[in-house]
Amino acid sequence: MKFFYYVHTGHRIGLDRFRRAATIIRSLGDIDITLLCSDFRIAHIAREFGVEKCVGIDVVRNIPQISQFGDKIIYDSEEANPIMLEDMRKYFSTFIRVSDSINDKKEQNELLISPYLEGEGICNGYVIDDTFFNTFEKSIKCTYFFGDDDYEKDLEKHISLLDGLEIGLQLGFYYFLDYEDALKKRFKTYYEFEDYEEVIQKTEILITASPQAVLESLACGSKPIYVQREDYTTDFIPLFESLNIPIVKGFNKEQLNDILQSIKTHKYHKIIQNSNKISIFIKENLEYKIN
Repeated sequence: MKFFYYVHTGHRIGLDRFRRAATIIRSLGDIDITLLCSDFRIAHIAREFGVEKCVGIDVVRNIPQISQFGDKIIYDSEEANPIMLEDMRKYFSTFIRVSDSINDKKEQNELLISPYLEGEGICNGYVIDDTFFNTFEKSIKCTYFFGDDDYEKDLEKHISLLDGLEIGLQLGFYYFLDYEDALKKRFKTYYEFEDYEEVIQKTEILITASPQAVLESLACGSKPIYVQREDYTTDFIPLFESLNIPIVKGFNKEQLNDILQSIKTHKYHKIIQNSNKISIFIKENLEYKIN
């Protein structure tokens, strides 16, 4: 019997799910777990994120080519339809699903990790690496991180959102080479993909369309502002509202300016450190011995 973790990644979905998958896998310590990604590119460098075993499988339907009946899996994706999900619950002896939706519910023969739901077989929490829960010198005033994916070059289309701002750019992972070079010319300061964690920690005000970056920024005492992309799920809005995180909808420049004018006095709610709680929940349900 083997342990797997499947995560949906790619140039149209970004790396938010991958980043939290890597966080969970690191928190599980010595569990022999294989991460399955729907993208070969990120699978190739997964070791740089502390993930020892990672396999690119292209599409979710290829999971049975790697696994066997009775194996155990953590599943983080919205790709599968209800029929496919039910088949997976029957195929794996333990099926732990990561959910972002406030309207979700736990089905039979599965376990849930959710920031909204509570009850038997559910771990209520959100995934943030412990390294962000610390005190950092805020040596970077303001950074814009659109996300790790920008296939349609929406960052460039909505660049007017940042007009008049002294701001640096955090580059993403799936940007085209020529596009990345063009973006660098638009900003006086830019940070490479490899600098992501340090930039999040050192930035005082983070403007971002990445839900995971919002949570990480808040954890390290910064002031995140969430930009809701039209092509992204709105599942995180209730969570961010509960944390009193400012939200810009539709790249609204006027709305962003209003938020920035009052950002110094804006009171964010405290974010909870959940990693140990989540790792214990997973280990218990994988029937893995906890030291």
